[in-house]
Amino acid sequence: MSETLKPGLVATRRIAIDAERTISFMGDDCRVYSTPKLLYDIEMACRDLLLEHVGPGRDSVGTRVELDHIGATLLGMWVDITVTLVEINGAAVFFDFSARDAVEEVARGKHNRFIVDIEKTVKRLQSKLAKANAASPG
Repeated sequence: MSETLKPGLVATRRIAIDAERTISFMGDDCRVYSTPKLLYDIEMACRDLLLEHVGPGRDSVGTRVELDHIGATLLGMWVDITVTLVEINGAAVFFDFSARDAVEEVARGKHNRFIVDIEKTVKRLQSKLAKANAASPG
């Protein structure tokens, strides 16, 4: 880990709400930012902040999310997602986040990630795949 990775780091990412990020099941008049896309954008904001500090060959994976999606953001609007690194415990990192559009707060919560060595992760996943293939019926 780098010396620059420490609690108190903050990053804000502005997301334009395009059709791909909205629900469609209630018709065009109700196209709003979907919770799964919001969650993805939160995870990527946290990951991007970490990537600035963890060095080559390392990345992070999400391990837990606590998300309150409290406001609707319409197609064509934007959302600012602000993530704050609040704690580090070895490779485990803990974030608080909030999101707001031009009118109101639309989300808040907590997100945990785990910093991983990419090469070790590839080997571990290949080993699991081999075990799964060996265990599956012919």
